[in-house]
Amino acid sequence: MKKKKQLNQISWTWNLAFIFILGIVALLTVLPLLLIVIISFSSTNSISQVGYNFFPVEWSFEGYYYTFKMGSQLVYSYLVTIAHSVLGTALGLLIMAMYAYVICQKRFWLGRRLTWFLFFTMLFGGGLVPSYILNVRYYHLRDTFWILLIPGLISAYYVIILRTFIKSSIPEALFDSARIDGAGHFTIFFRIVCPLFKAGLGTIGLFSFVGKWNDWFTGMLYIDNNKLVPLQTLLTKMQNNVDYLKSNSSVAATPEGLAMLKSLPGTNLRMACTVLAIVPILFAYPFFQRYFVQGLTMGSIKE
Repeated sequence: MKKKKQLNQISWTWNLAFIFILGIVALLTVLPLLLIVIISFSSTNSISQVGYNFFPVEWSFEGYYYTFKMGSQLVYSYLVTIAHSVLGTALGLLIMAMYAYVICQKRFWLGRRLTWFLFFTMLFGGGLVPSYILNVRYYHLRDTFWILLIPGLISAYYVIILRTFIKSSIPEALFDSARIDGAGHFTIFFRIVCPLFKAGLGTIGLFSFVGKWNDWFTGMLYIDNNKLVPLQTLLTKMQNNVDYLKSNSSVAATPEGLAMLKSLPGTNLRMACTVLAIVPILFAYPFFQRYFVQGLTMGSIKE
């Protein structure tokens, strides 16, 4: 018994070594984020003098000031992005989990064909032009909130991962006993699968939420209405406008243009946009962390 305990225990020297290594890894993870925040509060002159530095020569709010000059547009973009991310993640998880539940049933004769159809979409896609024609000409989704929600609702890769989660965490005998008791598929799914499946749903939910939050291309391609522009698209457009003005020689040729270009923020604006984009994700991550860790370790130990 004593030997078994010794095999399962880590000596205090190795424990300190692991703490030191993990502390360095954590520090290397936090320091770049801290540097982004500091640069976002640095002035343009400070960045040009000392570059990216944890101790800027001069502090400034010009990056945030230029960003918040958008006023109500920034509020609309935040609301659109939050609604798109939350609703898209919730609906997507529901549909993908149902699909995964269906294709993992051994008695369902179309299970293999639906799995192959799902896998086929991962290998071959129509491309940007056919999807644009389909969404605009036939579905009439351009300049509507649904263009942000519907096209990215299902991910074949996530469905396959959810199917693997169900197969590795829920035994087939549990489904059989539920059927013997008279439970239907909806009862089995909502009352048995979902409660035992929180780790998988939390993991895929985190990935899906981050992907939808960072999506800027859909809004750039399909949205013209200012009240429907997502946050990432707004920040990208704003940064592109500043870069265009700074690189336009015809504007810089006039005294007024030179004064305007000097007043425009550069790197600090880019970092301010980054901070505004990642802060909500940092607040959302702790709620998913428990399920995320469980989801990564599920299925790693076999009896």
